[in-house]
Amino acid sequence: MHNYTKDTHATQSSVPPFDADADLDTALSPEVPSALNFSVPLEYGGMRLDQALAKLLPEYSRSRLQEWVAQGQVTLNGAGVTSKQKVWGGEKLNVTPQGNFADLPYQAEDIALEIVYEDDSILIINKPVGLVVHPGSGNWQGTLLNALLHHDPSLGDIPRAGIVHRLDKDTSGLLVVARTITAQTALVRQLQDRSVSREYMALAHGEIERGGKVDQPIDRHPSQRTKMAVVEGGKPAVTHYAVAESFPGCTLVRCKLETGRTHQIRVHMAHIRHPLVGDHIYIKGAQKCPPEMRSTLLEFPRQALHAERLGLEHPETGEWMEWQVNMPSDMRLLLERIRAVAHELS
Repeated sequence: MHNYTKDTHATQSSVPPFDADADLDTALSPEVPSALNFSVPLEYGGMRLDQALAKLLPEYSRSRLQEWVAQGQVTLNGAGVTSKQKVWGGEKLNVTPQGNFADLPYQAEDIALEIVYEDDSILIINKPVGLVVHPGSGNWQGTLLNALLHHDPSLGDIPRAGIVHRLDKDTSGLLVVARTITAQTALVRQLQDRSVSREYMALAHGEIERGGKVDQPIDRHPSQRTKMAVVEGGKPAVTHYAVAESFPGCTLVRCKLETGRTHQIRVHMAHIRHPLVGDHIYIKGAQKCPPEMRSTLLEFPRQALHAERLGLEHPETGEWMEWQVNMPSDMRLLLERIRAVAHELS
């Protein structure tokens, strides 16, 4: 067995903000055509404007065209319009396309990475707090994927630059990245087979007396679509948890995943009424806590969750390998404060 342990007391790598400066935004803007002018065909008479646009500009999605209309980038006879407005044929239609990061090939960016292990097949990354893993809405740059492309440009030939699993933006810890298609296929298969070992340290509200297992399906929240929830008929999700250290009003737990659903630990711990400290998305109402401990817990700005251990079968050699990294400085400092308060209360 290969076992690697690394102390991460060093300062976490700084990450550029996701709303990077205007020069970078300009440099990354896609080339788009200049203003387009049309005369609405007579046979389009009676159509909604967005329907007519879809016929005139089939290379763009309906949602993109509707966005341009909403942003005032489309005029009809020189006047602003709405997507639902009808056209009758013969009108002068002006469209000013605007680039979108979603249309771009992913960009390599010089973002520092903490690489725990590296060979020709895999990379093991210790992701810092604040780093988004994959580009998406609102975060088209400054992500782990952008950093990986700078570190190894050949990852541009691998789907998602070799990323096979993710951590939330404000969760720190270990991630594996594939450097070849063969390695990616093998790692995805291990994740599907639930043979990858992933252990997290989490600080949960409330006093948990003993460990247990949460076996509850997870899917999108039925009404709040940015959240996940335990939902009947959702995807199977299993989390094991064990008490690592107990305090008045909160508990440090070790969580081990069988599955890897979005926000799984956060959703499951909230489901058993022990939401994670700092998880402002899944905490409902005031949490019971000694007054002396309350401010310490409430001031922590993110979910107290760290992917501490990762174990997998090497996709080329078949050797079982494991890695471990310590919690980042903000979680260590939080625990020090909690222990100090707990000592005062004892």
